[in-house]
Amino acid sequence: MKKRGLKLFTTAGILLTLALAGCGNKEVEKTEKVSAQPKEEQILTVYSAGPDGLAANIQQAFEEKTGIKVEMFQGTTGKILSRLEAEKNNPVADIVVLASVASMDGLKETSQLQSYQDAKQAEKINSDWSDAEGYYYGYSASALGIAYNTKNTQEVPTDWSDLAKEQWQNKINIPDPSLSGSAVDFLYGYALTEKNAWKTMELWKNNGLQVNGANKEALDAVITGDKNATIAGVDYMAYKAKADGEPVEIMYPRSGTVVSPRAVGILKDAKHIEAAKEYVDFLLSDEGQKLVTEAYLLPGNKEIPVKNRTALDEIPQLSVNWKGAEADQLEILTKFNDMFR
Repeated sequence: MKKRGLKLFTTAGILLTLALAGCGNKEVEKTEKVSAQPKEEQILTVYSAGPDGLAANIQQAFEEKTGIKVEMFQGTTGKILSRLEAEKNNPVADIVVLASVASMDGLKETSQLQSYQDAKQAEKINSDWSDAEGYYYGYSASALGIAYNTKNTQEVPTDWSDLAKEQWQNKINIPDPSLSGSAVDFLYGYALTEKNAWKTMELWKNNGLQVNGANKEALDAVITGDKNATIAGVDYMAYKAKADGEPVEIMYPRSGTVVSPRAVGILKDAKHIEAAKEYVDFLLSDEGQKLVTEAYLLPGNKEIPVKNRTALDEIPQLSVNWKGAEADQLEILTKFNDMFR
């Protein structure tokens, strides 16, 4: 990947933030009001991108274990980045949790994070999802597959190109990458690793591919039967829907798919650094990682067994380098939007 200057990272980061005003996981958003607290109260302020329920469960377990109170703003990755930009002259947050490692790496490149190399159990966390200098850790991930309606699907697809066949005409969708960070991650990984990626996307378009809202909206269309399959479906959402009795299943194409890590980092202007370090330690701990698996996500620590889902080493993966990816993601997002305009 080409090395780009700080100015390009800053510009691309701001543009991608605006483009992804609704990116990440939008199944249920919480927009609690967060205000700066007096330092002596030692209230840790966390900005966290879902999924729904996981951030709240982590907050409760962390508070009970440490006695440290957490003030939480939960939203999508794009909304969190926008909030950080708006507050840059009066920083509020101590911790940031994003559903995109590329976006987290962009915060590092623009000097908005601080290193915590001595995080407990950091050596157990997937190094491909984390920063070698300790600026962020990929504590969890989702894999992006083909989510399909089990009632309406007679022949399960085995690869991405299958969805260009006539049987899928006007019955496929993809989350809007202008709203979904995971969809941007998919397009980035797929376009850079598969030589026929853009040709396949053109075939999808000709087969009636619909760009269908954010992740939840795209999956809901499959659950109701309005569409039969979602390209770049977020797997933990499909697993949860299946557990709730919905007629949905997820498969990972044999040629490989994108695993999209989710990362935690301490902001450079954090006011409660020691408490922030404890929060990172908790996410990387066995207890924190087990909470991750209960939300059907892949844990950053491969020693923690997953629950009711496919394990990481069983998923065919495309080899994606997330370092410095933010600027290239913007270019790919623009090209995709132009194709479907």
